[in-house]
Order: sequence, then C-alpha cells, then structure tokens
Amino acid sequence: MDCNDARPLIDANVDRELSPPDAHALQQHIDGCAVCQRESEAVRALSAAVRAAAQYHRAPQALRARIIGALPATDVVAQREETSRSAAERNHGDYRDHTRDQTRDQTSESPRDDARGGRRNSPTRNRWLDFLRGKRSAHGDARDTARGPVLGGSGRAGTLALPSGAAWRGGALALAVCAAVAAGVIYTQQRSAAPAGLVDELVSSHVRAQISGRDIDVISSDQHTVKPWFNGRIDYAPPVVDLASSGFPLAGGRLDYVGHRRVAVLTYMHRKHVIDVYVFPDNDPAAGTPGPSLTSDGYSLARWRDAGMMWWAVTDAAPESLTQLEAALRARLQSGG
Repeated sequence: MDCNDARPLIDANVDRELSPPDAHALQQHIDGCAVCQRESEAVRALSAAVRAAAQYHRAPQALRARIIGALPATDVVAQREETSRSAAERNHGDYRDHTRDQTRDQTSESPRDDARGGRRNSPTRNRWLDFLRGKRSAHGDARDTARGPVLGGSGRAGTLALPSGAAWRGGALALAVCAAVAAGVIYTQQRSAAPAGLVDELVSSHVRAQISGRDIDVISSDQHTVKPWFNGRIDYAPPVVDLASSGFPLAGGRLDYVGHRRVAVLTYMHRKHVIDVYVFPDNDPAAGTPGPSLTSDGYSLARWRDAGMMWWAVTDAAPESLTQLEAALRARLQSGG
C-alpha cells in the first residue's frame, strides 16, 4: 500500500469503518510513512476535539409529556382497529350471502330429475353430447360432425354450422403463433428494460460520492496508474483508458458497492461535469443488459456492453455527452487502448 492508497482510507480508519484486513494494512503503511502518520494523527485529534466539544442534551420532561400527549390513545387505536375488522367481516358476510343466493337460484333453474331418478336430457343437450363425442349424423355427412345446437327464434332446437376440424386446427395454430409472438415481445422488453433497483443504486452512488468529497480513491490521469490500483481489490480487471483527446480526461478511479458486489468506478471530466463509469463483469446477472439511455432524478444514464464488460455511465450533464463518451470509449478499446 502506498500513499495514494492510504490517504483516502485514513478518515474511515479513525472512525473504525474499515474491515480488519484493510485496517491492518493501512496501519502497517502509517507506521512506516511519516507523512501519512502526521495526517492520521491530525484526523484523530480533530475527531477527539469534536467529541469533547460536542454537547449532549436530554429532552426536558415537559417536552416528553407534550409528545406523548399528542400521540393517539391506545384505546382509540384499538377501537379503530375493531371497527375496521367488523366492517371487513360484514362485507365478507354480504358477499357470502350473495354467493349462496346465486347458487340457490341456479339450482332451482336446473332441470328436474324425472320419476326414474335420472336427469331428463333435452334435444339440445343430446345434440351437444353428440357434437362433443364426434358422432356423425344419420346421413354420415362429415360436415354434420362440426354442427352444434342452438335455439332459434321460435325456441326450437336447431343447428349452427361450426368450423370444421381443419378450421379448428388452423385457428389453434394461429392462436399458438400469436402467443409465441406476444411472449417474444414481452421477453425482449424485459431484457432491454433496466432494473429499477440498479438504476437507483447507481444514481445514489454517484450523488453520494459528489456530496462526500471522496469521489476518487486514486487520483491520476494516467491509465497505467489507475488500472493497477484495482488489482487485488476486485476479482476482475476493468479496462482503463484516458479519453482526454476526445474531451473526456480521466480523473481517477474508486471502488464502490453496487448490485451486491464491489464495482470499479472510473471518473471522467467533461466541461466541468463529473461522469462516473461503473464497470461490471459481463457475466454478472446484477449488471443488467444494454439498452437505450435513461434519466432518473435529473441524472442521465447510458449502458452498453464491450470488451467483456457491462458499462454504466452516470452524470448530471446532457445525455448527448454520454453518447459521445460511449463512442470514444468503444473506439479506444477496439484500437487496443
């Protein structure tokens, strides 16, 4: 660990936010570096001074009583819950009675059994049974097989020409094709849609880094300095290129935690705007898929896949700047960096 690695971690070490391995490695560097040791002592002195000067006040009893008095009484809350429960039970009972009445009406309208205990079969019922069983008419006409019953205007049972077997098969085939097309469209939309949780995490990470002032762990415009810095900190090697010739100078890099994993973040500048580029392994299911540009909470996002990585760029600049960055980055990677 050198000074570039150690200095961004000194504040977190004083606040006991580092993991034991990182804290041990940092302390080893501090013990052998006078500059980092002085900075660590200064941070510890500042932290101790703030703690000593801070005043802690207990809420007055009158304030506590006023807050408790403003809260709803326990019996009132219980009464409201009982009222809501009674209304729900009453509505359920009404629905149950309505369902029972409907069942009784349908039962009263059903055909009565004859004296022999069997159900009387009407001509219409017989025709339907014959149709479902595939029986032919007395004339043996195959077309009659696809005929079913219907009541005409006089109330007598007649026949309605239904589609033939070939037509049924054709309709089923068309329905299957439509279902397959619909499933493909839905699958494509789901594949191109960005997971809302990942978008929120990326925007929050970008904003948090800007507010904290610790948006860069390794400050360097040299890609040969930034790229080795990630070695041993993550389980993949992100490509790092400087795009100063295209208007996007490299400012450095950092580590962040997005999508339930450690992620490499490359920081570029563009006309006084900061662009954070998050680099995920291509085989990470949490990295999302390529798709159109997005906007969230006033921030622009772009996503694409290249060089075995899934790239996400976030900025408060116009979306066109991300389009230019993507094109410049793709060109450099294809040319060998």
